[in-house]
Amino acid sequence: MCASVSKAQQADVMISLNEQFFDTLLDALFKAGEPKFPLAVVKEEEKRRKGEGEKVFAKVSFKEENKIQNPKSKIQNYCDESIKLQREIDGVRTAVRFRDGQIYAPIAFRGNYNPPLIGCIEFSGWAESLITLEFDNERQSLVGRAKVTNVQLSGTGGIGNSLVTKLVQNSIDKKINPLQILQMDKVSFAVPVQNAAALKMKAVGMRHEITNGALNVFISYQFQ
Repeated sequence: MCASVSKAQQADVMISLNEQFFDTLLDALFKAGEPKFPLAVVKEEEKRRKGEGEKVFAKVSFKEENKIQNPKSKIQNYCDESIKLQREIDGVRTAVRFRDGQIYAPIAFRGNYNPPLIGCIEFSGWAESLITLEFDNERQSLVGRAKVTNVQLSGTGGIGNSLVTKLVQNSIDKKINPLQILQMDKVSFAVPVQNAAALKMKAVGMRHEITNGALNVFISYQFQ
């Protein structure tokens, strides 16, 4: 962290977040538990088809009045349609990398999907994603948005690869975004001054630059 005085009563502070910082942060995150979220539906058509498939099975299923059903059958047939982020899959680690002025984030995952007429499918793989940064005026925060550019799958046995890829893309796009990096009010603080009132440092501006291996965030402060 470093600071430079730009004019009277105002100064800029630079916070540098390198790749090692994010590696340590991700280690702590996964140690606390693997992030999990439900699969996002690709489109209403897929939901409609799934519903029609269930109706067909209901019509042709054998029903007997007063028959006691085995409660374990529902548990055994249950498919947890969700994605769990993983620290590493197929030698690819979930990480944040800064290269050529851009932010790359490989995301390892595994999960389950229950397509109609097929049954529960386990899948795993990793997603290539690109993170763009912007300042959100309404939230007064520096935020990132992850866009999945490609998905590498393993573990589906070739069944429904294209559909699972779309599900993974939609889920990551919808459930991870937006990524809140820094909030203006969180980086404003008071500096105690002996024999005087506290000197307030109010964050009034924020910009960033991406270098190879690090993200530098410049915060403009006004002294009050």
